[in-house]
Amino acid sequence: MTLLREIRGFVFDLDGCVWSGDALNPGAGETLAALHRAGRRLAYLTNNSRATGAEIRRRLHALGVAAAEHCLTPLEIIGEVIAARCGPSRVLVIGAAELAEVIAGAGHEVLDVKDYARAAVVAVGNDFDLTYERLTAAARAARRGALLITPNLDVRLPIEGGEFLPGCGAIVAAVAAAAGVSPVVVGKPEPPLFRMALDRMGLAPGAAAMVGDSVPSDIRGARAVGMTTVFYAPAGGAPAGEADVVVGSFAELARLAGVA
Repeated sequence: MTLLREIRGFVFDLDGCVWSGDALNPGAGETLAALHRAGRRLAYLTNNSRATGAEIRRRLHALGVAAAEHCLTPLEIIGEVIAARCGPSRVLVIGAAELAEVIAGAGHEVLDVKDYARAAVVAVGNDFDLTYERLTAAARAARRGALLITPNLDVRLPIEGGEFLPGCGAIVAAVAAAAGVSPVVVGKPEPPLFRMALDRMGLAPGAAAMVGDSVPSDIRGARAVGMTTVFYAPAGGAPAGEADVVVGSFAELARLAGVA
């Protein structure tokens, strides 16, 4: 197969693909290093609603991945998206402190949960301190007309040992169902993060491939912007006809890309 040998840049999903929990998946480090040595451009996308690109870069470096210049998360752009749609806004944040910080840093007012009735926007991310009070406030604010916005709709967050935590999408689904509204999505599968990655690598969509383990998030999102798609399926069971290429391991990806 010559398709991947002609690809000039690779964009990688992180959770469940490059790593699981606190460890790189088998062969990931070696393949990323080989691609970098061969002059391929690399970028990393995650729907993580608690991390900035700088934090992701530090984590990759700690795991031995040196080629980690371009790391993109929804936190990079969510404040800008709110401003573009609503202008400077009063925002109720249901999520991590990092989400509140980047929204405040973009010029918005972050509200206390008891002040939900004043919200023009409800931003919902992964919230490990979620309470019924916070869930209720978010749903009531969105029901009153506040824009519901979220980094992603991922219902599960993969962790080590094949387990998972409820993801951002699970919380958003509860808020949306109670409020009777649909959320605006900033992260994958929507185009902004894919386009930012292509911009950072200086490549057209046709010169880049997206490697990921989620068909709805990674594969369909990348295909929609014109990228080649690679489905990472170490356990097999890849859905037919969704991705351009299916690999069962990073070693197979390296071989198909001509760097093994």
